[in-house]
Amino acid sequence: MKPLALFSAGVAATAALAVCGALAGMTVHAETPQSDVAQSGAPRYDASGKLILPADYRDWVFLSSGIDMSYTEAPAVAGMHMFDNVFVPRAAYAAFKRTGVWPDKTVLMLENRTGRTKGSINRQGQFQTGEVMGLEAHVKDTARFKGGWGFFGFGGDHAPAAMIPYAASCYACHQTHAAADTTFVQFYPTLLPVATALGALNPAYVAETKDEPKP
Repeated sequence: MKPLALFSAGVAATAALAVCGALAGMTVHAETPQSDVAQSGAPRYDASGKLILPADYRDWVFLSSGIDMSYTEAPAVAGMHMFDNVFVPRAAYAAFKRTGVWPDKTVLMLENRTGRTKGSINRQGQFQTGEVMGLEAHVKDTARFKGGWGFFGFGGDHAPAAMIPYAASCYACHQTHAAADTTFVQFYPTLLPVATALGALNPAYVAETKDEPKP
């Protein structure tokens, strides 16, 4: 989601996946102990199909952070700064490095935090505060979602979240502009070279960035 609806046009920029049998350990089975489920990073849903917030997402692999990212030319809100942080389970990260796609049952978490300049000894630039302004998830679950992916936005109470409807712009945006496997790998500096080397880039992304300077 950059970000997720994670991925909506007004905040940060971010967010990708393909089935990999080698990652069967990420699949949640009924007999799997609760502690192992939390460690696996696989998506968990309540009885109504809402996504349960992964409590340990900050222990996952940190993919990237951006500040004040936006998909529009609209001016930023004066005095308001926003960081986005993206996390993915370690097993999914390792699979992407091997294949250039995300394994089924991958969850990418987008966390938005406010930025501040003055604090402690800092007087220039921006640092992230403890104030979480938003949490969104981009989930690859091919048996559950049309097109394989679903977006979720969590409220301040972190209660299980309903899927964002398919009509939302984030779905088409990711299909059209994401660098690899419908995720914004172009903003993940450790993974864009991997997807490039493996020939896994979205042709639409390649076409729209052909005139941009290469890293």
